[in-house]
Order: sequence, then C-alpha cells, then structure tokens
Amino acid sequence: MNTEKLNFTVPSKARMFSFGLMAVGLISIILMFLTDHVDGDPDYHNTRAWSNVFSGAFFFMALSLAAAFFLGLQYAAEAGWSTTIKRVIEAVTMYLPWGLSFMMLLFLLGQFQVHHIYHWMTPGIADATSENYDKIIAGKMGYFGVFWWVRTILYMIGWLWFTFKLRNNSIEADKLDVDINNSYHWKNIKIGAWFMVLFAVTSSTASWDWVMSIDTHWFSTLFGWYIFSGMWISALTAITILVIWLKKEGYMEFVTESTIHDMGKWMFAISFLWTYLYFSQFMLIWYADIPEEVVYFTARWENYKALMWTVFFINFALPMVMLMSRDSKRNFFFLMFVGTIIFIGHYLDVIMIVMPGTVGHHWTGLSWMEFGCFFFFLGLFIYVVLNALAKVPLRVKNHPFIQESLHHSI
Repeated sequence: MNTEKLNFTVPSKARMFSFGLMAVGLISIILMFLTDHVDGDPDYHNTRAWSNVFSGAFFFMALSLAAAFFLGLQYAAEAGWSTTIKRVIEAVTMYLPWGLSFMMLLFLLGQFQVHHIYHWMTPGIADATSENYDKIIAGKMGYFGVFWWVRTILYMIGWLWFTFKLRNNSIEADKLDVDINNSYHWKNIKIGAWFMVLFAVTSSTASWDWVMSIDTHWFSTLFGWYIFSGMWISALTAITILVIWLKKEGYMEFVTESTIHDMGKWMFAISFLWTYLYFSQFMLIWYADIPEEVVYFTARWENYKALMWTVFFINFALPMVMLMSRDSKRNFFFLMFVGTIIFIGHYLDVIMIVMPGTVGHHWTGLSWMEFGCFFFFLGLFIYVVLNALAKVPLRVKNHPFIQESLHHSI
C-alpha cells in the first residue's frame, strides 16, 4: 500500500473547480437579484431570488446534517463495514457550521423584513386591527414568534456539539499509539446513541419550523420524515461520489468494492423510503379531500406539474431501474453517473417544496437562476469538504472495527 496516499492533498484542479463554481454561482446570484421582479406586483420583493438562496442554503446544510446522523448511526449500531470511509463522512459533516450560518442569516433577514419567505414574520399578522391580519396564522403564533427562535438556536447548538464531539473524539483516538480499552470509541457510541434521540425529534420539528412554515396555513405530520428521507439519500449519494472520486485519484485503496456496494444499497433503499413518504403524504391528503390540506398539492399540480413529475421520475423510477442489479452497484462509473442525477433530483425536490409557497403562480419553470444558485453552494461545499478531508489521515487508526472493514466482503 502506498502510505503517502493516506494523507489527502487537495488537487489544484479540484480547488480551481470549486472556485469556478462559486464564481459562476455568485455572478448568477447578483444577476438574479438585479433581474428578478414581477411587473404590477409591488409585494414580490425578489422573492424567487431569495427562495433560490434559501433552497441552496437549506439543501447543503441538510445534506451535511444527514451525514452527521449517518456517522452517529454507525457508532450507535456498532457497525464495522463503514469504518474505512469514516473520514469521508466526517469531512462532509464539516460543512454543517457553514450551512447553519447561512440559515441563521436568512432567518434574521426574514425577521427584519428584507425578504418575505415566511409569511408569519409579516408585521401585524396576528394583530386583528392590522391590514396584514391573518386569523389562521394568528392562532398559531404561540408556536412561532419567540418560541420559534428559541427552538432554532437550540437545534443549531445541539447539532454542532454532537457533530464536533464525534469527529474530535475520532481524531483524538488516532493521536494515541494505542487507545487502551478503545475509550474514545466507547465515548462515541454513547454520544452517537444520544444524538439519535436528539435527531429523531429535532429533524422533524426543524423541518416543520424552517420549511413547512413557508406554507403556514398547511400542516402534515409526515412532512418531517419526508424531508429527512430526502436529506439522507442526498448525503449518502454525496459520500459515495466522494469515495469513488478519491479512489480514482489513487487514494483510499483500502476501501473494498463491497463497501462501495453497500453504499449503493443504501442509495437504492433510501430512494424507496423517500418515494414511500412522498406518495403517502400525497395519498392521505388527497383521499381525505380536506380543502385546507389539499391546497398544498393543488398549488403544485396547477403551476409546477412538470417539476413534480420530473422529481418523481428522477428520484424513484431512475434509482429503481438503474440500481436494481448487483453489478450496477459495483460499477464505479455507473454508480457515480446515477448518483449525480439523484443528487440533482433531490435538489429539484427542495425547489418544488419551497417555490409554490413563495413564488406561487409567478413560477415560469426552471431557469439559470436555480442552477446558478446551486453552483455557488456546490462549489462552497466541495471547497469546505475537501479542505476538511486534507486535515487528517484518510484512514482511521485506533478503531476496534478497522480490520473488519479492511476485509469487508459480501
């Protein structure tokens, strides 16, 4: 084994690629804010531009958070097969502080009325004497307002603490010649288990608070799980693509074909979980035919039909057909190609979730605005993750399951 390849150095081409994406994305975002307006609608306020920034910020933040969940899950389940790719998972989690910073900035700007993504933040929305008064939203203000901000800050503190604790313990263990009794590993098992408890609750409530509240009049108990499944498959896909790319660059020779195969199985399985929740939410609401609930899907059916079918096809039919066989999950080029399409498909899913509640009937279809914003956040994500990857050796050292993972074969 070439030991030099255990320490990753960010290739100049990759660095330039990430800078290029960010530059193209930044120019697109500036142009988006200069050109995004609707004649005759003074309340529009660059709504599509802000919604695109929100979609990009949320997607990559959620992806990084789901990677932290996957890392904690591996510890809590005492899984051995994924030990060789643990450094890659940890690197993806390092985008979380960036993602949460963007989200907090957007929340603050919304509170100060710079954008109008959240209708419930409108001044006078709960004041019966105001022209902005909304009776339904006024009845929900006990859940929003100050309580919403308290929850948001607690989510962020909790997620960051667990994420950094898991990674730091892993790095500290490797600094020792021998981790006697695997002390750091056992600490991470406890931390991972507690993180699962926290994540089980907060991933749903944060989805309600940050995304579902865009459509403030509407409510779905399945929404949190639907968002969770989308962010999980996106994280698994990003990790798989990154591992395959590293192997192609000559790194991570110790990762077996079976480990990549297992990641392909995760991608295949979670795609079905996403489809199940996507359809269940639609079926339950449509079958009940309650007007205030059906309005969510009616808005998407009337103005976003092409996007709805595109998202469903890419995120369900494509992985079902293309990842069905064993060979397809062991063909690295094929897995990377399908993974890239799935990754884009779930970004479009976020666009479909956000836009109807903000842009509404002003939507004119996908354009350079959506892709330009995507490029900016993708470039930043690549830059942050690759730099995190370069700070520590690619292979964990003092992990009790490393030998099992090095010889993983199915």
